[in-house]
Amino acid sequence: MNAMNLLNVVLWSVQGFLALFFLAAGVPKLIGRGLERWTGFSDLPRSMVVFIGFTEVLGAAGLVLPMATGIVPWLTPLAAVGLGTIVLMATGFHLRADERVNALETGLWASIAAVIAIGRWHLVAASHADAAPWVLVAALGVLVPAVIINLIVLFSRPVNEGLLPKAR
Repeated sequence: MNAMNLLNVVLWSVQGFLALFFLAAGVPKLIGRGLERWTGFSDLPRSMVVFIGFTEVLGAAGLVLPMATGIVPWLTPLAAVGLGTIVLMATGFHLRADERVNALETGLWASIAAVIAIGRWHLVAASHADAAPWVLVAALGVLVPAVIINLIVLFSRPVNEGLLPKAR
């Protein structure tokens, strides 16, 4: 397996992982359940929350479906840019609430989306020229630690006891 095939496998894996994350983040906003777990949504109008959830679900689909079906595959890197922008904007909510770890986490999610956009940008570029190999290596150098840190942060968070049903 050559380096470009390996990179393609890694990018597909990360696209699937990020798509699942945004699907899991967007669906509760659409259906209106479980929003108390996230910062700032109680301050927003319901229509704005639904819009954010819709863009997250649409972005999740855009990370995978265009390339998987071969129909307008250039939408995949654009979906990654859009999702990166959404989570960077979420950083503002966390900073306003003085949640620095969560703000760092959203920045890391944005970096994962940026790596996908860089790795798949040849689908958008008019010349269809691939990025230089050092750019892709640097992008993977950002991606791997970002994924590891995100997983550590996600799995080391204590469960909010207020959300658990009380034993009777």
